[in-house]
Amino acid sequence: MRVTGAEGRAIDWTHFAATPVQGMAVLVHTGWDRHWRTDAYFEGHTYLTEAAACYLRDHGARLVGIDSYNIDCTDGGERPVHTILLGAGIPIVEHMTNLDALPASGFRFFATPPKIRGMGTFPVRAHAILNTEG
Repeated sequence: MRVTGAEGRAIDWTHFAATPVQGMAVLVHTGWDRHWRTDAYFEGHTYLTEAAACYLRDHGARLVGIDSYNIDCTDGGERPVHTILLGAGIPIVEHMTNLDALPASGFRFFATPPKIRGMGTFPVRAHAILNTEG
């Protein structure tokens, strides 16, 4: 999902309404990764709204990724997007980079974590394989 150039920081459910998400990994490309490895990366980042998380859950997304510091707004202490998606068994992948190199569709996405128990977060090896079949 390309959401670059959106007004404000919040990405609402309407950004997803025109694209089927049932059974898909929804990777949200906001362009925020341009701040990767800078102090600006941690301030004023883009995030999903609670309504966006409900929409993705209710419409069958299988995984949600974002090229931002956090999928939730970090201005307060609440984490509704994490709660909604993880509560529905939908994995979240944050801190993604180079989503602009992917086409809008026509690829398979993988986020492979090491097999470790008892941790709430862990780096993954994220990669995509482009479909080359006609």
